[in-house]
Amino acid sequence: MECSRQVQVVDDKQQVVSCHMKSAAFDEIQQRRSANYKANIWQYDFLQSLPTIYNGVEYTLRVENLKENVKDMFVEAKDQLAKLELIDIIRKLGLGDLFAEETHKALQTVVSSMKNNKNGEEEELYMTALRFKLLRLHGYDVSQDVFNAVSITKCSDIKGLLELFEASYLAFEGETILDEAKAFSMEALRNVYPTLDLNLAKEVAHALELPMHWRVQWFDVKWRITMYETYNKNIDKRFLELAKLNFNTVQAILQKDLREISRWWRNLRIMEGLNFTRDRLAESFLCSVGLTYEPQYSCFRKCLTKITTMILIIDDVYDVYGSIEELEQFTEAVDRWDSSKTQDLPECMKTCFQALYDITNEIAYDIQELNGWQVQALLHLRKAWAGFCKALFVEAKWYNKGYSPSLEEYLSNALISSGAIVISIHTMLSVGSTDEKIINLLGKDEDLAYNISIITRLYNDLGTSMAEKERGDAPSSIHCYAREMNVSEKEAEEHIKNMINNTWKKINGQCLNNQSHNLLPCSFVKVTTNVARMVQCLYQFGDGFGIQDRETRNHISSLLIEPINLDKIAKD
Repeated sequence: MECSRQVQVVDDKQQVVSCHMKSAAFDEIQQRRSANYKANIWQYDFLQSLPTIYNGVEYTLRVENLKENVKDMFVEAKDQLAKLELIDIIRKLGLGDLFAEETHKALQTVVSSMKNNKNGEEEELYMTALRFKLLRLHGYDVSQDVFNAVSITKCSDIKGLLELFEASYLAFEGETILDEAKAFSMEALRNVYPTLDLNLAKEVAHALELPMHWRVQWFDVKWRITMYETYNKNIDKRFLELAKLNFNTVQAILQKDLREISRWWRNLRIMEGLNFTRDRLAESFLCSVGLTYEPQYSCFRKCLTKITTMILIIDDVYDVYGSIEELEQFTEAVDRWDSSKTQDLPECMKTCFQALYDITNEIAYDIQELNGWQVQALLHLRKAWAGFCKALFVEAKWYNKGYSPSLEEYLSNALISSGAIVISIHTMLSVGSTDEKIINLLGKDEDLAYNISIITRLYNDLGTSMAEKERGDAPSSIHCYAREMNVSEKEAEEHIKNMINNTWKKINGQCLNNQSHNLLPCSFVKVTTNVARMVQCLYQFGDGFGIQDRETRNHISSLLIEPINLDKIAKD
């Protein structure tokens, strides 16, 4: 009896201990933070059901015929202004890649005409600004001094003011004439806006909302087609038909990519145990389209989508879920690329690491299969992810200690935690160069990747700082500057916007310098620069990743789901 009673006492104690352990574990789970992200709105069955009807031979043949018609227009465009306007329309309608050779030859004749104009005859502002914009966009080193020959402040022509405004956003550091041009044209357009007819009013509002150089070009094509079709009755109908067919045939390829990547995502089953993070496959794919929509980059788009989903998940692990002790172990596991370091972590964090491990190994294998087995792809990708996690861990420690860094300290870490360097490394290895020296220098010495990374973080902060402040996240650049300089958040936001503007000037100069000296592959420069545009698109009106049912949803519907109606063209 005594023995039996002692056993009963021991059992009771064990039950009490067990109860306490479960209670402690439950309390820990209860204390985990939540960003209250909404569930995914783009269901698998819906994405799989997207109809692809514009991939038929008849559409391809019609596109080829229309391309020949447009090539004839280059021959017919005799004077300089006609050539410039033709190139401008082609670019705005998303047809630039189809006529790259013709555009290059036309711009060479424009440059020759400039050199032959020795008398320096005064031109209309519209002509000067349009030419400057197109030459800079295509890598020609044209000086801001061309605006000395025109009376900028006396101009009242709306088309001239619009082109001047757009051209001013292609400025380099120190180009004060273009700074003055931007200030003047912006004020003039705002003042004249209430008096304009509907067509020009829409054009002006669109430009003032965001200049063309800062927009994701492909995302703007539908709007441009509608504007030309509705208000420009003189435009050649063949332009519009080609633009619509090209958009729809590209969309058909993107839909195929989206169906394939959504099957991969479903089979991965990673979200089943991760209720704290953002399930944003469609949005991640949208980002890949913003970086490179061209049909030939299907494999790379799917790679970018995988990378973006992992950036989001890991960011939420550090921002929302993990304790400092858990995050330290997770960071070490990624740094050493060793799953054994995750043994004591919660199952969901083990799942995250394993997914990152498998996806990265798979991408590295694909890169080596494409570029040669001598390429140390896995080494570079591992280093990129390790750096990303270490930077996120620094921010987690700041949050845990209630520490507010200076803006300089914040940005030196944000350079890595923004995730843009991870994307840059993958981009360089996938569509750029496998040169070890080039890869190792990415993000160093304020290069292009460095400036893109900084601008990525600043755009992100402008869009999410309010929500992050409400849930008590680590401070953003806005809060760091406001506290450091003892200014209001509104003043801090203006400072961040000025930083973005100045960083774009650096990016403009680096892009031109690269085209002049061929420092980096053009494909890499194009994709990397589009990172800044895509991030701006995502965060212009708030958190485009966290909140799905606003502008991001509209972009997905417009670009990936809804083709352009061709009936009107058929009737014409």
